[in-house]
Amino acid sequence: MKVSGAYSVALPQERAYALLQDPAILAKCMPGCEALDWVAENEYAMRMKMVLASVSGQFAGKVRITEANPPTSFRLLVEGSGKIGFMKGEGLLNLSAGDGCTSVQYDGDVQVGGTIAGVGQRLLDTTARMLIKRFFDKLAGEAAQVEVNRLAAD
Repeated sequence: MKVSGAYSVALPQERAYALLQDPAILAKCMPGCEALDWVAENEYAMRMKMVLASVSGQFAGKVRITEANPPTSFRLLVEGSGKIGFMKGEGLLNLSAGDGCTSVQYDGDVQVGGTIAGVGQRLLDTTARMLIKRFFDKLAGEAAQVEVNRLAAD
């Protein structure tokens, strides 16, 4: 399933890029993420809970950041599996400076298999878009907190 879209982050481009590279921020923003632990540079072990309609379960997997081109783009790879199936996603994120903010455009592909794939394509599409929106909504909250902390430190 293809996913694409754009969101605005209320930070300058360099800080928005750094925020999107921070594993602590990624863990807070990824819906269902219970842990994101360092394995190697730009690679993290992930534990998350997936809930999709009446299907739910734990996933273990990894998150990798590749093709880093600071502060304009990088590729995010997420994969995991559990008793209810597997999921694999990758997306290219492009950042561009806007008027007092940064536009983050994403273009990617998500695959699921096993029991979770049985819920139907329409529900999968809707859920994927909802999870991406939640990620960026949480990221906006983290960006606001980063700015509050930066201003308090000045």
